[in-house]
Amino acid sequence: MKRSSGIRLCATVAVSALSLALITGCSDGGSDKAESNTGNAAQGSEKNTAKALTAAELKKLILAKSDLVGYEIAPVDKSVPATKTAVTVDKQQCEPLAWAMSAQAPGDAASATNETATEAKSASPSKSVEDMTDKEMEDAFNASLDHPVTLIGLSSYDGDGAEKAFKSVSDAVKSCSGGFALTVGKDSTKYTGVVVEKASDSGDESVAFGASSVMEDTGGQKGTVHTEVVRHGSTLVTYYTVNIGALIANKAYTVPSTVIDAQAAKLK
Repeated sequence: MKRSSGIRLCATVAVSALSLALITGCSDGGSDKAESNTGNAAQGSEKNTAKALTAAELKKLILAKSDLVGYEIAPVDKSVPATKTAVTVDKQQCEPLAWAMSAQAPGDAASATNETATEAKSASPSKSVEDMTDKEMEDAFNASLDHPVTLIGLSSYDGDGAEKAFKSVSDAVKSCSGGFALTVGKDSTKYTGVVVEKASDSGDESVAFGASSVMEDTGGQKGTVHTEVVRHGSTLVTYYTVNIGALIANKAYTVPSTVIDAQAAKLK
């Protein structure tokens, strides 16, 4: 059976959720709402004497499968850069955004860890592939991809390092509104714009943003991926979400609140 161009394009994209996320996939699914929420920063000596958690402690605090029903928790894909040095950005002030979008520590962290939370999809097509038309096959394929994939990164800092790292992200959202170019390995993406989005108001401080880029082979359509950064004392959590199916369908999506709430509960 002849596959449509949409199926061929998105099948290639679906090979790696992160590759799609950083290179961005099919169509615009971004939010237009420009709003951020920040909490109160720690005061006086508290922020100067804070002690970073160890890598072992962070691994115990990052989400486990038992913490989040309906999601698969797994190590990050090999396409995720192993270190910050693997991420190149054309504008230095935009590096904290690129790191947050790569499940890397936005600042000079003492320890860090990461993982992937993927919403489980249980629905199966009512027809076999052999009995489907091209349109039915494409619809079924797109529906199978309509679930959020979130890269979660935890990083911990000594003193007021977490506050400084959070501020670097918050400042970058504003200063990088005109976009930036990001390169991971041989893959490059030019983000045409960054907008502040409504944050969860979780933890002590939170900021959320969407980054948009023009999709390949879509006639100039844009796609938006979503990131939120939350500070819990001396620890930062980055959430970077892409929903391939929503991008294909030009449907809005966000960082799942269930993921943020579950991770916040473990950090209390």
